[in-house]
Amino acid sequence: MTALDLNELELAPPEVVRQAARDFAAALADTPQFRAYEEAVERLNHDPEAQRAIEAFQTKQHSLQAMIMLNALSEADKAELQRLQNVFRSTPAVIAYAEAQADLMTICQAAADRLSETIGLNYAAVCGSGCC
Repeated sequence: MTALDLNELELAPPEVVRQAARDFAAALADTPQFRAYEEAVERLNHDPEAQRAIEAFQTKQHSLQAMIMLNALSEADKAELQRLQNVFRSTPAVIAYAEAQADLMTICQAAADRLSETIGLNYAAVCGSGCC
């Protein structure tokens, strides 16, 4: 960017940017998708069946972590891990959570696309996670 380009930019004061971010977050939190996601998280966190299934899968996965990293799982261990994963993924609370998460991701992606169009910059690429 040249000095001329920088001079032509409209720069907003930091407080204006922060207020716009707060307004955006409030609008997002007020969407049916966000509310449904929060409800699904709450249901998942308090569903004993789902919690047992998730814990069983994670315990097995953790016990096999070294073999997984070495890509040396036996067929029996692979099958058991897959079975446990299928059990937790098929619980109603997990299904509802996954659907709510996908719906929220869709609206967030649409918002990011709209923001990118408005600012003329790929918002998702600029705001992606970094290593530091």
